[in-house]
Amino acid sequence: MEQPIRLPLIGEKAPTFEAETTQGLIRFPDDFKGHWVIFFSHPADFTPVCTTEFMTFASMQKDFEELNCKLLGLSIDSTYSHIAWLRTIKEKIQYKDLKDIEVTFPVISDLTMDVSRAFGMLQPAASTTQAVRAVFMIDPEATVRAILYYPLSTGRNMDEIKRMLVAMQLSDKHDVATPANWQPGDDVIVPPPGSCGSAKERVENASADTKVLDWFMVLKSCPK
Repeated sequence: MEQPIRLPLIGEKAPTFEAETTQGLIRFPDDFKGHWVIFFSHPADFTPVCTTEFMTFASMQKDFEELNCKLLGLSIDSTYSHIAWLRTIKEKIQYKDLKDIEVTFPVISDLTMDVSRAFGMLQPAASTTQAVRAVFMIDPEATVRAILYYPLSTGRNMDEIKRMLVAMQLSDKHDVATPANWQPGDDVIVPPPGSCGSAKERVENASADTKVLDWFMVLKSCPK
């Protein structure tokens, strides 16, 4: 019997691996120490949805770098196929206002499917030969912080991925949470109190920059 596919879960260390990429051999996580990583898989080169995703990611690469985040792609194609596809994107493809887009982040060649299996990117009910659209958001300690899965037919929302990254970094730095549909600059949530006494104190002694909706629901201005 085949071993069940198990993806690394939120809070677990991401699997380690070595892989050939369009930027040479990489060792994960050693080559990404101190950085967040957006590690994403795509079904195949020379496919239209994937092309729009890679162009969008590449156009936002500088934004991610400013957030101390590196991009890392993968598909079950050869490095030669990756190179040919990325050259075609730069030389021939225009999508919306994106044109002459050069993809410089590494794209893994996973012909053995070892990396795809380690991250649960192969889902046989969807395809036995193509990785699904998975996104793993990994922090500087190589811990998986968020996981997104999209069907083969649906392109990813890169603005949402960036929003999640900003939100997680804000939460780590300031010990706050972010509400539904939060955007950078919006009010944030103060973690709930852990005792009756602290709940009462929170309500009675609210500071000027907080909005107390109830003892368990307190908002404050977004930290700078």
